[in-house]
Amino acid sequence: MGSEGPKTITIHVTGFKKFLGVSENPTEKIANNLKSYVEKRGLPSGLSLGSCTVLDTAGEGAKSHLYEVLESSVVSADKNTNGTVVWLHLGVNSGATKFAIERQAVNEAHFRCPDELGWQPQRLPIVVEDGAISKAKETSCSTESIFQLLKKKGFDVVQSDDAGRFVCNYVYYHSLRFAEQKGHKSLFVHVPLFSKIDEDTQMQFVASLMEAIAATC
Repeated sequence: MGSEGPKTITIHVTGFKKFLGVSENPTEKIANNLKSYVEKRGLPSGLSLGSCTVLDTAGEGAKSHLYEVLESSVVSADKNTNGTVVWLHLGVNSGATKFAIERQAVNEAHFRCPDELGWQPQRLPIVVEDGAISKAKETSCSTESIFQLLKKKGFDVVQSDDAGRFVCNYVYYHSLRFAEQKGHKSLFVHVPLFSKIDEDTQMQFVASLMEAIAATC
């Protein structure tokens, strides 16, 4: 590409606050504690942790804040024109016992319960101008390679083509769309509750996930 200097990768992380049925969201704790965790653990050369943000578990009503968060990465990327920007979104699947790397999001908001701001869309397109609710956007991250690296480290992880139709899928669809426009990357990963996989293991997983993303970008 004609750029000089070593390749750098900045990963921005988001988690979610509580929502109906999940009074303590593990991704809120992970996002809040990740900076201090990776400072102690260290990251490979060229990889840095950018912002860590906890989002409201809400769709349309929280969209403007989501875009503020996403836009903030454009400002930081402009300072480092040789760098890759990756958005890593973490959400909880309260019924899961494994980590799930989500390969795609679908242009459909169909909430089984109201979000934290009271919105409960039924079979609505997330972005009307994108067309049908069946339209999917796939991540440009190498999910198979990331999956294999995490499996080798002993983590209980799967790949998934269904991020649901709730707020996780809603945020992921917007993020994938934004990443396409800006030349960034976006990846969503579902985690279980801490009662299924303990907090320390989940922190290790997210740090290893960041390293796997950096190794395959």
